[in-house]
Amino acid sequence: MNRRTFLRGAVGTALAAGVGAGGAFAFLRQEAFGALPEGSSRQRVASSPHYVDGEFRNVIPRPILSDGSSFVGALIRSLTEKRVQTEPPVPVPSKRPDLRSLDRSRDCVVWLGHSTFFLQLEGRRLLIDPVFSEHASPVSFSVRAFAGATPCAAADMPDIDCLLISHDHWDHLDYPTVMTLKNRVRSVICGLGVGAHFRRWGFSERVLREADWGETVAPNDDLQITLVTASHYSGRALTRNQSLWTGFRIVSPRQSVFFSGDSGYGPHFADVRKAFGPTDLALLDCGQYNDRWKYIHMTPEEAARAAEDLGAGALLPAHVGKFALASHPWDEPFRRVSLASRNKNFSLLTPVIGDVVPLSGAIPVFPRWWENERASTSPS
Repeated sequence: MNRRTFLRGAVGTALAAGVGAGGAFAFLRQEAFGALPEGSSRQRVASSPHYVDGEFRNVIPRPILSDGSSFVGALIRSLTEKRVQTEPPVPVPSKRPDLRSLDRSRDCVVWLGHSTFFLQLEGRRLLIDPVFSEHASPVSFSVRAFAGATPCAAADMPDIDCLLISHDHWDHLDYPTVMTLKNRVRSVICGLGVGAHFRRWGFSERVLREADWGETVAPNDDLQITLVTASHYSGRALTRNQSLWTGFRIVSPRQSVFFSGDSGYGPHFADVRKAFGPTDLALLDCGQYNDRWKYIHMTPEEAARAAEDLGAGALLPAHVGKFALASHPWDEPFRRVSLASRNKNFSLLTPVIGDVVPLSGAIPVFPRWWENERASTSPS
């Protein structure tokens, strides 16, 4: 989620309710906003080489807004800019997979809309950035999910071996979702400082695995998860960059999967290949972009370039298909990434939400579903 989206919701709430400073303070104190790191967690944050002068910094120092907009100027501009076809005219096609019944021996990935992915590797079940609410903001009327884009609920998920959280923005860390999953998650793997939210929400310390870029968490002998550099920022309220944003490299004996999290394009993708070799599957941020956000989100063309940098065998677009955070047409990322992926060394995977995509055997061929003007929700 970007700062514009949060502020639109927060300002709208304040105006609608007619609250004063005290009411706004109470609003920001809601449990869903989480907490800032403290105690030993705070000490570990402060000791990170990426934490400089009281905040986390990107490896390549770049502003959040490339045009140097002020806080107030960016807010006014975002509330008044023209938005064209940012939502589909009909429900997006989707399926409701029975994830509980999946054969544990089957390595697969399921895109569940936006940046939410279910992965099954070596019998282990992983869930990345799950958002099953119908909105991705502090208020229900802001950042609404597209019709048809939420075929699954958190209650539909099986027990999860690893819950991976790339950063704490509302469209990646959803309070109702994680609270529903709370007693069915064996480990939560996240960047430094993100664990503070889970501690406030009552998660056991024994399940939390916070790490820095370059550190590897090994939940078991068959799985290694390395936190990798991303170019973004963090913060659920008005305080920014007190927790680390990250991508993940997930490796099993048979598969390697890269998830970018939210990230602008940069040399960190090529660096991953230099350090670890090529990647079988890349799940890359390629939606919700504009020129002002060029350092914190990728365009579809940059995502295709990042897939090449990673030496990816396949690219599956992320940060698309469910929420309108930017002003571009909702289907533009799919159209542009399709063009950018032509004659490349990787395969472009464009399943509908809920498709179970095998990670071994023949590469599936998917229809260009976003072009179907009469798209409707598919039966389960």
